[in-house]
Amino acid sequence: MSDKSVKVTLIRSMAGQLANIRASARGLGLRRIGHSVVVADTPSNRGMIGAASHMLRIESADGAKASGAARRPAKKRA
Repeated sequence: MSDKSVKVTLIRSMAGQLANIRASARGLGLRRIGHSVVVADTPSNRGMIGAASHMLRIESADGAKASGAARRPAKKRA
C-alpha cells in the first residue's frame, strides 16, 4: 500500500448523477455532502476521483490543497 494519501470531501449532491459517478463516490467511502475521507493515493482511487471530480474537493493528507471544484461566487442582486 502506498504511504501517500489524499483527503477527499464531497461538496455537491450525488442526486441526479450517472450511476458510475455515484458508484465512484460511494467507492471512495463518501456518504453525504461535507463528508471527508482519507484514501490511499493509488491509480484506482485516482480513477474514481477523476470520475467524480466535479463534485469533490481534493487535498493532500497533510492539509495542503491539491485540486478540486471551486464554489461559484454568490450572485449580486440588483
